[in-house]
Amino acid sequence: MAKTRRVCHLLLRFLAFAATLAAVIMMATSHETATIFTVSFEAKYTNSPAFKYFVIAYSVITVYGFLVLFLPAKSLLWQLVVALDLVFTMLVVSSFSASLAIAQVGKKGNSDAGWLPICDSVPKYCDQATRALIAGFIAMIIYIILLLHSIHTVIDPLLLRKS
Repeated sequence: MAKTRRVCHLLLRFLAFAATLAAVIMMATSHETATIFTVSFEAKYTNSPAFKYFVIAYSVITVYGFLVLFLPAKSLLWQLVVALDLVFTMLVVSSFSASLAIAQVGKKGNSDAGWLPICDSVPKYCDQATRALIAGFIAMIIYIILLLHSIHTVIDPLLLRKS
C-alpha cells in the first residue's frame, strides 16, 4: 500500500512538473505581429505584467517540482516540502488568476474602460496564451491535490497516535 501511494505521489509530482513546464514554454514563445491601419505592433507575453508574473512564477515552480522529484522517500526534507507546497500552491493560484484576468480583457475587452479586444487582431498569440493557461490550470489543480495529500500525510500520523 505504501509503495502504491508513493508511486501515485511521484506520478502527480511528475504531471505537475510537466504541466508547469508546458505552460512556461507555451507562454514564453507566444508572440505575433499584426498591422492595423499601417500601424504594426507585436503581441508578446512581455507586454503584460500579469503574463510576465505567470512565466516567472511557473518557472520557479517548475524548478521546485523538478528538484522534489529526486528527493529520497526517507528524507527529513519532506517536512519542508509540505510548507513549500503551500507556498507554491498559493503562487500558482495567484499567477494563474492574474493571467486569466488579463487574458479575458484581451479576448473580450472592457467597454466601461474603453479597452478594445485584441484577440481578433492576433489570434495565434491568443490561442497560444490560452493553451498556456489551460496547462497552468491543470498544474494548479494538481498542486492543490498535492497540497491536500501532503497535509493528510503530515496530519494523519498525529491523529492516529494513542494518548
